[in-house]
Amino acid sequence: MLFAADYSRWACAGASSVARSTVHRRRSKRRYGEAAKPASLAPPFSPDAMATAVAETDVAAGAALRAYAEAELGRAIECLGWTGARVHTGVHQARKSMRRVRATLDLGGAALRPGSGVLERELRAVIRQLSAARDAQALVETLDRLIGASAKEDERKLLRRARRAAARGRVAAIGSALARDPGFGEKRALLQFLRTLMADLPWARVAMAQARRAIASSAQAVEKAAARARSTGRDNDWHRWRRRARRLSQQQRALTVIGEPAPRQRTDKQLAVLLGEAQDYSLLRDHCGDDALFGKRDSSALCRLAEAGARRVRRKIEKAAAKGA
Repeated sequence: MLFAADYSRWACAGASSVARSTVHRRRSKRRYGEAAKPASLAPPFSPDAMATAVAETDVAAGAALRAYAEAELGRAIECLGWTGARVHTGVHQARKSMRRVRATLDLGGAALRPGSGVLERELRAVIRQLSAARDAQALVETLDRLIGASAKEDERKLLRRARRAAARGRVAAIGSALARDPGFGEKRALLQFLRTLMADLPWARVAMAQARRAIASSAQAVEKAAARARSTGRDNDWHRWRRRARRLSQQQRALTVIGEPAPRQRTDKQLAVLLGEAQDYSLLRDHCGDDALFGKRDSSALCRLAEAGARRVRRKIEKAAAKGA
């Protein structure tokens, strides 16, 4: 896992990266239909020329971040329109895109406030409104993964029974969500309105230095959450660690798309995978006590399986985190 100091050093390197990142960011601009960046500067050049280049770079970067956020919000609107068997995937992908937008708005910091704060709160509300439908689908996916990973036939039989019950719960959850908002029409209309508002934010004021500081702050938040989770062992602290790591990854992705990639380490990916596995067991543990869904006998067995799996994965996480230290 990256230390916050690695991000701090990177955050201080903004001015020196103007020339070498120009070609990469131009390619990103073509993808999003933005204007070309100013030409690269080669030493020697005056301080005034450097200041002008950095200012022009920041304007172009802000425009690219805006285009990226608009594209992701447009993707969320489209995914919520998916029907039939794709409706579950559509909900998941829409929530993922909305989280990416929130992470991108956070990169802008004070330059985009107070408007960005309003948008973030509205997006968070929509994400939460879709959480029950997504959780029901996530439980099915979790059980599918556990079935595939299990080497014990009696365990697989238990998980298959649970999977069938979870699939019935998934149908009920998405049916309830669509009954309240047919075709997710109200949510899609709201997101389109938010997309219009987002385009009017002062993106030109977003400096790359601010985006770099936001990334460094996110890295510090990940380390703090990791230390707390490993200390307390509580599910909500482990989940907070995963959320913080996800936000950092989303911000890294946004900067990579516009040609300003943030530093990463191989252990980041390994930890992300393990944290995802831990979340699988946490999700199963959250639902395993539902006798109405699984039946009393299977509920008890699923809880024991979830507890054992969570302990096993957390030991792996401890090793991976120690390796990255």
